[in-house]
Amino acid sequence: MRSVTVHAPGDLRVDEVPTPEPGDGEVLVAVEWGGICGSDLAYWRHGRTGTAELRDPLVLGHEVAGRVARTGPGVEGVPEGLPVTVHPADPVGGQDLPERLAGRSNLHPRVRYLGSAALHPHTDGGFRDLLPVKAHQLRPLPEGVDTRCGALAEPLAVALHAVGRAGGVRGREVLVNGAGPIGSLLVAALRHAGAARVVAADIDGGPPRTAAAMGAHETRDLSAGQGLPADTEVVFEASGAPAALAGVLEATARGGTLVQVGNLPGTPAPAALGALVTREITWTGSFRFAEEIGQALEAMAAGLDVAPLITHEFPADRAEEAMRTAAAPGSGKVLLRFG
Repeated sequence: MRSVTVHAPGDLRVDEVPTPEPGDGEVLVAVEWGGICGSDLAYWRHGRTGTAELRDPLVLGHEVAGRVARTGPGVEGVPEGLPVTVHPADPVGGQDLPERLAGRSNLHPRVRYLGSAALHPHTDGGFRDLLPVKAHQLRPLPEGVDTRCGALAEPLAVALHAVGRAGGVRGREVLVNGAGPIGSLLVAALRHAGAARVVAADIDGGPPRTAAAMGAHETRDLSAGQGLPADTEVVFEASGAPAALAGVLEATARGGTLVQVGNLPGTPAPAALGALVTREITWTGSFRFAEEIGQALEAMAAGLDVAPLITHEFPADRAEEAMRTAAAPGSGKVLLRFG
């Protein structure tokens, strides 16, 4: 079978690997679609993302959907052919979280995440024809949600988690800075959560157009001289660019809330943060998601349409071309097709 594996920065291969067998408590998923994420691009381009650094070859991919191919010993009630997506996180170590982290499994100190080099040995991801995962990581797709859109349940869950971190957006005006795939999904999640008005901004003209298709009331192309709106009560920073922070903080209303969704570098980087203090802004981080993937599937079944986010599709054998496309300005979500 095939796997899309990064061997070193700039070295991406479609390898032929042995067909896996599901172990105790595992299910073998025949992957049909996989979405390319910014972390996949970072491993391919730089050999690292955030604080995770590539030490060995790594199968990429954590945004996947497909159908159950086989079940391993001890798995019951999971029929072959069931369309599913996968919760990529599997906490390890067995220790209980402190009370202050109740319900926040995303902050478990050790988590094996599909397609992640955070731990060693690394955790291979889902960009392969057949993916063995623990049965508890399966999430059946509801009626009306196909595997193509089901592959986007994971990034939509990231957006829904971030919206929850803002402490309530219903009836409020919101700014999303960085209108790539996560920023555009934030727009959809904010509309779903009842935000009164959503403005999306980016330094490239393509992403704002995608954000508009996902429901933004207004878009700003910062490269065309359109600045960020002033005094916005709730702001989401989804670019992950330290250089953007000064302007984003200035755009946040005094006493407002800024949710950091974009993955900031794990190494020192200059950033002007004075307005964080002088405007008395609440700046909160948002990391992956806990169980919001179920909410994401419910929202999609209820009519939240993620399809406008998909701009390109490639067969898995053209994975490097797909990665180059995903890294190019103006791309939305790029999908790999398996099976």
